[in-house]
Amino acid sequence: MHFEVHGLDRPDAKTIILSSGLGGSGSYWAPQIEALATDFRIVTYDHRGTGRSGGDVPDEGGISAMADDVLEIAARLQLDRFDFMGHALGGLIGLDIALRRPELIEKLILINAWSKADPHSGRCFDIRIELLERSGVEAFVKAQPLFLYPAVWMSENAERMAADERHGVAHFQGKANVLKRIAALRAFDIDHRLSEIRTPTLVVGTRDDLLVPYTRSVRLAEGLPAAELALSDFGAHAVNVVAPEEFNNKVLRFLRARSEVR
Repeated sequence: MHFEVHGLDRPDAKTIILSSGLGGSGSYWAPQIEALATDFRIVTYDHRGTGRSGGDVPDEGGISAMADDVLEIAARLQLDRFDFMGHALGGLIGLDIALRRPELIEKLILINAWSKADPHSGRCFDIRIELLERSGVEAFVKAQPLFLYPAVWMSENAERMAADERHGVAHFQGKANVLKRIAALRAFDIDHRLSEIRTPTLVVGTRDDLLVPYTRSVRLAEGLPAAELALSDFGAHAVNVVAPEEFNNKVLRFLRARSEVR
């Protein structure tokens, strides 16, 4: 597993592990690194089957197998306690760890994540799979921003969109890996076990998310015993990229606050 460590370089520094969504790249978190670096040692990583980690996504294990990769990184860094922030699929990884190894995560941040996939999200993934299967990698990558960003933001960042598209095609993780990762997130269902997760959690959702209805975030906040809900009107699925300053401020307020379990 390829991972990188940023921020504080002290043995006593609190550590936060950041886990991205379907794309799997640690570089997704670039808008958060500087803001977090004054308080934390930050660990970013490329999911198995993506980026510099490469390889193949396991046929079995689903989200739990992806969570095991995080546990491997934590063991290599000799971490017995850490904060965890996950975007979408990365949030599911955090929920899985919080269920199986509750002693490890001190605070959990979930961004446009879910305890059970919404039927609308399933429709979006059906469309993306159809594009990949019938039209190829270029069409799949070109469509990806539509599910991530607000239209006005894409219009104002046209050059970035073009550069991201070129990079996405050149470094595509492979059809088999994408399909396995989508299958894993669609199969994930811990809705009936949310009350078991006592970890203090910040649930971040956006009302204009095209891919994941914000009601999934509401459900997480209602079901988790120690959750705080932070809803935004603008930012879409990749709110931490679209509105980083507002997002970073919310995250830092939560991480710096004293933990209180309801």
